[in-house]
Amino acid sequence: MGARIAKVEVGRYDYLFKGSFKFFPPGSDGRARRPSIVVRLTDEEGVQGIGQAVPIPTWTYETPETVVSTLRKYLAPALLGADPTEFEAIHARMNQVIRPAFSVGQPLAKAAVDLACFDLAGKQRGVSAGEILAEIAPVLKAGTSGAGEGVEGTSASAKDKAGPRRLTLSWTINSPDLAVVERQLEEGRRLGYRHFNIKVGAPQSPAYDVELARKVREFAPDGFLWADANTGYTVHEALEIAPKLADAGVDVLESPLPPNHIRGYQALKRQGALPILMDEGILSPVEAEEFAELGMMDGVAMKPARNAGLFPSVKIISILKERGLVVLGSGLTDPDLSLAASLHLYAWAGIERPCALNGPQFLAESLSPRPLLPEDGQLAVPEGPGLGLDLDPELVEKAF
Repeated sequence: MGARIAKVEVGRYDYLFKGSFKFFPPGSDGRARRPSIVVRLTDEEGVQGIGQAVPIPTWTYETPETVVSTLRKYLAPALLGADPTEFEAIHARMNQVIRPAFSVGQPLAKAAVDLACFDLAGKQRGVSAGEILAEIAPVLKAGTSGAGEGVEGTSASAKDKAGPRRLTLSWTINSPDLAVVERQLEEGRRLGYRHFNIKVGAPQSPAYDVELARKVREFAPDGFLWADANTGYTVHEALEIAPKLADAGVDVLESPLPPNHIRGYQALKRQGALPILMDEGILSPVEAEEFAELGMMDGVAMKPARNAGLFPSVKIISILKERGLVVLGSGLTDPDLSLAASLHLYAWAGIERPCALNGPQFLAESLSPRPLLPEDGQLAVPEGPGLGLDLDPELVEKAF
């Protein structure tokens, strides 16, 4: 049992953007920014843990403003007096004050709390978030009563199972202009990337998407090529384009449809032209299990930032692996703490395919004096306690 939460603080830090990404339009000053909401938990002994939410309304229904109000007015009061190591109980508290609708209510806001608890619990014990994940996963799989609560000492096996120390990344190609695509490809190669994920779907035409896939496959004939439509196709368009993308060399198709198009996903999976991955719509273990049983997908592009944090993500990954489904590592252009959490999760999960974590590709700032930066297309998993990221105290205070 850890020292209990005595104080909850909520702040905001927006990161300057570099390059262009259709989900991050420029503001009135012509500069694009990546909003983030930070949560700082302080326990009874003064130990602190920090988590981060990464809302962007072009991707999720949660806005920076709703995340702040949810955290300050509802989640923060519910956390006071809680043990940060009792992850199941933490999520139960949050789900009592912000109830689920079809799925988890305000999952991005809850992810910030979950990450802060992993950071605080790790610092209390001097272990990494990855080691904690390795401890709680067997308990969750066994279905033990009180799973995930009060995790105590670190065993050698937990350290061994924390996962690889470096993950291979995928470079994001995102442009409706093939001349720009060529420059993006060359930049990725120059930085050591050998694998690419492409953004397809609106506002691009299906014909352009196929041409884009061919160009990227020609550029990287041996790389992993991942197409993400971000729910941008109709059912008819998706069924028409999936075989064409497969012929162009695409390996997987992510989120071709909105998640409530259940029969459309079933039709795509029956068609079998490409492995179909879901993302939007997989917010909790419930959807992961139900959609798998309904025959809607071949796997999931994981995002702990969208799945209410690390603890629910462990359950989702366990469900997928038990069914032999694909687990890919993805993100929401994550900065700093959210990126560190993703690295811990994907290392623990043993993901071998390239992870689409493009925060370092698009963000020009960091809260850390030693930011997480890829080398030769790979990114090291932080090794310190908690999320393992050293933060600049002055920048952190500005956020609050």
